[in-house]
Amino acid sequence: MAFSVETESRLTTVDVTDRIATAVPDGLESGTCTAFVEHTTAGLVVQENEPRLRGDLESFLRDLVPDGGHAHDELDGNADSHLRAALIGPDVTIPVEDGELALGTWQSVLLVECDGPRTRTVSVTTVGD
Repeated sequence: MAFSVETESRLTTVDVTDRIATAVPDGLESGTCTAFVEHTTAGLVVQENEPRLRGDLESFLRDLVPDGGHAHDELDGNADSHLRAALIGPDVTIPVEDGELALGTWQSVLLVECDGPRTRTVSVTTVGD
C-alpha cells in the first residue's frame, strides 16, 4: 500500500500515523509494519506530535545543517535537504500488537519534509508473526 503526502513548506513535519495505521490488514494480530518514504530529501521519524516540539525539530535541523555552501548545491541547490534527510532516515518499523500499531502514548510517525513544497509517496508493508 502507498499514499501521497502534500507538503506546504521547505522544511516541515506532517503527522502520517493514521494513514500508516490503515495499512495494517484486518486479521493481522501481531507482526511489524514498515513505512518508507520514496525520496532522498524527506524522512520518517517516530516522535511526539506536539506543535512546539515539531517546530523545535525543524529548527534543530536548520541549525545543524546550513542552507548553503555544499558541493551538491552547484547541481541543484538542495544539498541541505539531502543532508537533513540522511540524518533522519527514510523508514520506520513499528510493532503490530492486537491488530494495531504498538506506539507509545506520545509517539506518532512524522514525515519530515526537507525540500518542499512537494508531493511525497510513502509505501507501507506489514509482516505477520
